[in-house]
Amino acid sequence: MSNGVKEITPEELLAKLEANEQVQVIDVREVDEWNAGHIKQAKLIPLGFLPHRIDELDKDIPLVMVCRSGARSNMATEYLAAQGFDVANMVGGMLAWPGEKEL
Repeated sequence: MSNGVKEITPEELLAKLEANEQVQVIDVREVDEWNAGHIKQAKLIPLGFLPHRIDELDKDIPLVMVCRSGARSNMATEYLAAQGFDVANMVGGMLAWPGEKEL
């Protein structure tokens, strides 16, 4: 599913977060999915709102896009990469997330 986009595994992201590396985790799922469980450090920006909220993202800090299975976050990764962001898609999405989930 890469289409040339950068990818990160859930385990790699978990290691970065545990090491307190500077990374922006953006969850592009819908509110009801977010409420069912999300990565504590993530920020919710549903995919459809991303173009309108792009100014909330810091171009100097790497981004990791997250969704349920990796498809929507792959689209978001392609879009943000085209806007000049350092961005990676978390493969497998929340279905593959090995860490704790915040409700």
